[in-house]
Amino acid sequence: MSVLPVRHRFVTVRGHAIHYREAGPADAPALLLLHGFPTSSRMFRDLMPRLADRYRLIAPDHLGFGHSDAPDADAFDYTFAALAALTEEFTEALGLDRFALYIQDYGAPIGLRLALSRPERITAIISQNGNAYEEGLGAEAWAPVLALIAERTPETEEAVRAVRSLDGIHWQYETGVPDAYRELLDPDAWHHDAAMMARPGQDEIQTRLIADYGSNIALYPAFQEYFRDSRVPLLAAWGEGDQVFVPAGAEAFRRDLPDAEVHLLPTGHFALETHAPRIASLIDDFLTRHVVTSA
Repeated sequence: MSVLPVRHRFVTVRGHAIHYREAGPADAPALLLLHGFPTSSRMFRDLMPRLADRYRLIAPDHLGFGHSDAPDADAFDYTFAALAALTEEFTEALGLDRFALYIQDYGAPIGLRLALSRPERITAIISQNGNAYEEGLGAEAWAPVLALIAERTPETEEAVRAVRSLDGIHWQYETGVPDAYRELLDPDAWHHDAAMMARPGQDEIQTRLIADYGSNIALYPAFQEYFRDSRVPLLAAWGEGDQVFVPAGAEAFRRDLPDAEVHLLPTGHFALETHAPRIASLIDDFLTRHVVTSA
């Protein structure tokens, strides 16, 4: 595969500057890449150049993340429904009327809300540890989050605050990665994310989003109904060592999409950190069969 440059751009949506990375020909089949917590479009830095010779790749930073604006929580309603609505307007601002979705972590409920809103626009879905099933929730990792969802108190807030500390973010990157791949992990990744999470205003922004995650779990049945009704082509390229979204979440796609292609990779939550070449190959093969040849 050719390695092509990635451009960094901004667009204004509802008065907010949204930073996004873009690569590839403007007339190529489009792939919208939606990042997870606590990172940004930076997580796609190794993937995008590997696919840019054949696809138009667009990876925004969600509002409150990365280099996008981060208005105070009193000035913006930080819920997943609000982020999804903003993302839908982002796609319209860029003229994206048909695209495949790459969803990871927070990107899953945001992207799947787009699919519920405008199913005719979605050509395919790539889920990289992007969950839509209760069995995909790792029990230990989700215990403090579920406690916050049930009741927001100083104690439950403090428990989830540790998740976005440097140690908590490092844990997300390293846990489940076998020793054979550990040296591929770039420490800049978790140090960068931790620095972004430590900015003024982030405590309330991130606490509100984590507290709202229950709204995503409540939508799991609707997401699953969308899978059954649409028969959307779906590829799961999943880090099998992930303890946040465990492999049962990947396998569950086959319940509603019998033709889903599920690949469990020997790595953790941020699979692109160690397996970007393998995931790029899987995506290219998958989109060639399901999107390019059907265009």
